[in-house]
Amino acid sequence: MGPIHLFDLASRHAQWLTVRQAAIAENISNVNTPGYKAGDAEPFESIYDGTRLSLATSDPRHLGLGATDSASFAVKEAPTWEIHHSGNSVGIEQELMKASEVSGDYSLNRTISKAFNRMLLASLKG
Repeated sequence: MGPIHLFDLASRHAQWLTVRQAAIAENISNVNTPGYKAGDAEPFESIYDGTRLSLATSDPRHLGLGATDSASFAVKEAPTWEIHHSGNSVGIEQELMKASEVSGDYSLNRTISKAFNRMLLASLKG
C-alpha cells in the first residue's frame, strides 16, 4: 500500500487555518488602533498550488510540473470594505465573517479526516 497524503493535506490545512485565525484575532484586537492595517493569510489554494511535487523525468518529452519550494503561511494586508478616519482598516463585521468561515473550515476538515479514518479502518478490518 502506498503512502496516503490526505492526512498530510488535512494537517497543512489545519495549520493554515490556525494562522488565519491568529490574523483575524489580531485584527479584532486592534480594531481601535489608529493606522492599523488589517491582515489576512494568503489563500490556501494558492499555497497548495505552489507546493506540488516535481516529477522525475528521464526523457525531455515527459511532462513535468516544475519544482517549487515548500509553502509558507504568510500574512498579507487584507482588502477592506472601509478605512476609518484614524487610518484603521479593520471592519469588525468583515472580521467576524472571516472567523465564521474559519470555524466552518475547521469543522469540514475534521469531518473529512474522521470519515477517511473510518474508511481506512474499515478496509483494514476486512
